[in-house]
Amino acid sequence: MKPDLSCELEIDPAFHDLDMMEIVWHGHYVKYLELARAVILRKHDYDWPQMRESGYGWPVVEMKLKYVSPIHYKQRIIVRAEITEWENRLRFDYLLRDADTGRKVNQAHTIQVAVSLKTGEMEYVCPEVLWKKLGVWPG
Repeated sequence: MKPDLSCELEIDPAFHDLDMMEIVWHGHYVKYLELARAVILRKHDYDWPQMRESGYGWPVVEMKLKYVSPIHYKQRIIVRAEITEWENRLRFDYLLRDADTGRKVNQAHTIQVAVSLKTGEMEYVCPEVLWKKLGVWPG
């Protein structure tokens, strides 16, 4: 059975997320991605403390966001996140949509790589611990 490597998270933007144009400031979208990414990793018992304990850091090395429509105060948003690559890097794809209409407001992806906390060296193949935690271990 294929593991579920996705999640959906509802966000209700707070007043302090707004910019002077009274829409969600573009930088806060990154925070919303991070919240969804953390939900998936917690679901697989590989949140930040477990990563550290396993000896790896996972810095974001690439991020792309496509802004389709602004998010307004109190506009409920569904953030869908899914892990789509895990062999040589960890890729998350995201879709942000209006909770009421389903209309897309943003599309994004992030890429993270494993870095040994002991040596500071980047790993060119994701460590086995990630595969085991995600349930995609080929062995």
